[in-house]
Amino acid sequence: MRHIITILLLLIAVPVAVAQNSNLINGYVYSQDKKPLAGITVVLVNTDNEDPVKTSITDANGKYEFEGIKLDSFRILVQHLGFEKHISDTYERKADGQELPSISLLESSNTLNEVTITAQKAFVTQKIDKIVVRPDALITSAGLTALDVLERAPSVTVDMNGNISIRGKNGVMVVIDGKPSYLSAQDLASYLRSIPASNIENMEIMTNPSAKYDASGNAGIINIIHKKNTAKGFNGGLNLSYGQGKYMRTNNSFNFNYRIQKWNFFSNLGLGKNSSYQDLTIKREYFTPEDERSSAFIQNSYITPEGKSNSIKLGTDFYATKKTTFGASFSGFLNPSERNTANNAVVYDGQMNPVNTIQARNPMDVKFRNRSFNLNMNHLINNEGQQLTVNLDNIVYRSEISQKLLNKVFDTAGQTVSDTRLDSELPSKIKIYSGKVDYSGIPLLGGQADLGAKSSYVHTSNIADFSDVVGTISMPNYEFSNDFTYKEQIHAIYANYAKDFKNISIQAGLRMEHTRIKGHQAGNPTVADSSFTINYTSLFPTLFIQYRADTLQNNVIGLSLGRRIDRPNYKDLNPFTYPMDRFTFYGGNPYLKPTFSYNAELSHTYKRYLTTTLFYSYVDNLISETNEQRGTIYYSRPGNFATQIAYGISLNATFKLYPWWTLQCYAAASDNSFKSKMYTEDIDDSKWNWVISPTNQFTINDKWSAELSGQYQNKALSGQFLISPIGSVRAGVAMKMLNNKGALKLNVSDVFYTNQVEGEIRNIQNAKASWFSYLDSRVVTLSFSYRFSKGDNVKVRQSGSAETEQKRVKV
Repeated sequence: MRHIITILLLLIAVPVAVAQNSNLINGYVYSQDKKPLAGITVVLVNTDNEDPVKTSITDANGKYEFEGIKLDSFRILVQHLGFEKHISDTYERKADGQELPSISLLESSNTLNEVTITAQKAFVTQKIDKIVVRPDALITSAGLTALDVLERAPSVTVDMNGNISIRGKNGVMVVIDGKPSYLSAQDLASYLRSIPASNIENMEIMTNPSAKYDASGNAGIINIIHKKNTAKGFNGGLNLSYGQGKYMRTNNSFNFNYRIQKWNFFSNLGLGKNSSYQDLTIKREYFTPEDERSSAFIQNSYITPEGKSNSIKLGTDFYATKKTTFGASFSGFLNPSERNTANNAVVYDGQMNPVNTIQARNPMDVKFRNRSFNLNMNHLINNEGQQLTVNLDNIVYRSEISQKLLNKVFDTAGQTVSDTRLDSELPSKIKIYSGKVDYSGIPLLGGQADLGAKSSYVHTSNIADFSDVVGTISMPNYEFSNDFTYKEQIHAIYANYAKDFKNISIQAGLRMEHTRIKGHQAGNPTVADSSFTINYTSLFPTLFIQYRADTLQNNVIGLSLGRRIDRPNYKDLNPFTYPMDRFTFYGGNPYLKPTFSYNAELSHTYKRYLTTTLFYSYVDNLISETNEQRGTIYYSRPGNFATQIAYGISLNATFKLYPWWTLQCYAAASDNSFKSKMYTEDIDDSKWNWVISPTNQFTINDKWSAELSGQYQNKALSGQFLISPIGSVRAGVAMKMLNNKGALKLNVSDVFYTNQVEGEIRNIQNAKASWFSYLDSRVVTLSFSYRFSKGDNVKVRQSGSAETEQKRVKV
């Protein structure tokens, strides 16, 4: 199947000749100050009433077009929020086509304070190439973080370790404002917990991005876009929250914007503190080759993470001319945290009689910080949409981890058998340089072409300094200590072509990426020096086809095909092992191969409110956590599964049940299968699972609103892990105040305390393992938000060249 998709993508011929339609009508829509208005819906209507005949959307230059018009006479209708309704005089159709007089929309005479907006934002919007999630649309998003919102997004799953998957597939690339996060799963989760949901404009979930995006992330891309006010004058917003579960948490943010003459200044600030707990129980049983239990191990870990988050983003845009804009931005965060783990375990013999009792303590201090610089330039070459964009990025991450592993072993009489202490210092640094050039909107054969190139350079250094401590004497532990450096270069070029026909839109692209990797682990008295070098070049074709069955787009069919890659995290290639506790070791794997996936989607959208999607994915050399038992030590390391095949169906719908009740619902059913040789065991397993996520929004009156939502997933298979059913219910209420500029919200997450994770770890030779985890998931949050705004909106510019590398950093 993967070969068929690749051949289709590479060889499909895109028609480039189309008969010219003489019945072409076009025109332009401007604001009062003669600025072109993009994204405005223009409707061609009958002369004797306002019944729609055809619709069009204005482009970046404010231009709209209608083709194949057969009416002898018609009128033009334009309605848009913030502007007065416009209905034209009657026009007579000309045989050779015509350009209509430009439309100048008048701003609504009502001021913001006098307007009551009763329409509700949609939490989820299905677009042809992505799903858009807006945190502000939900009451229950108040006081939460970016990671919390992602957990509630359709098709997205976040496990207890912070691993993000889409439709059961790992390998998600998370980018922030178009720039990659460059972080491993755990560090990315920590970073996303530091971003208040109130600072997020929207999240874009793209399962099959176009060729202009980096090919990394076999499951797709999630783009988290910060709020950026661009109105003239001074404006912004303040968000405060306090939440209480068993432990407290608070997430606060402030954003402002100041635009004067040719300068625009913007900022986002965030301050937070989050305390939580995880009560984790792990059970492992070991068997002889004759399937008789030889021993068992039950461990309870009570983990209490407490972290502070401090983040800032400052930027400016300079509008040098009407066509050229220069921009610069700085962002950074400082996230100090503590993580204390208390382990209590019992070792049993084959008859489940206690043999030893273990008490372990693992206090950990972490300082995690980042700073990022971006320089960008955008030049509009002509009024037809051709533009040149340049982005340069310099990003540095630093992490300092100090931890102790204290272990005491007692016999059945309570006598001390052993008492050990292992200290470690784990500093790491990641430096990233990235540059990207995009030339878009090139007219070609009746359509438009985009060209671009990108280069990124990554250098990481990781030091693990372990010491055995006996009394007051500290001795180096060379078994676990190491010094690992990693260098990577990725150079890419792409071409993308799009063309609109009467009822069909086609977009085809091809991206080529060359990767060069060097890794070096310095030796010590007991570990030999080692290094590796990897080079490979890959092609990533994409194809999108959209068919509109009618002019009002009541039925729209879409097809997308693409090939993607998931590269190993930087630290996962480090060939060393370190202990997570006395019985569990984590190791790297220098032999990891990149994962390639082949993806296909067929969708149908009915009247813009119901989208049904059939999807299929073939993943080769899937990178996932693997587990192996050696004696009494449980080894966890990343490994390559041979294949993963996933297919299924999803539905995303919005129903206006009553004027005061809106229901948004996402549901999906999929089959995930895995096939591999995992150490001594053969894996050949598959399982169907389904998920449903309804959101009910209630408008009580013009001041009060409420919400009731939740999600449920049945058993799900992910490699060696079988995850038990899980679900939760959320509720909230909101009140507008201060002339609708402020809002007070109260919400409760996991009302019935059911969002607790458990499951099994399977396919381990002569062993079985399971876990159950209680989390601090039921939280009552009170939040207050206030926004002030003044001036005329201008177009928000996206900047950033590093769209892939950050996800893969493992600090």
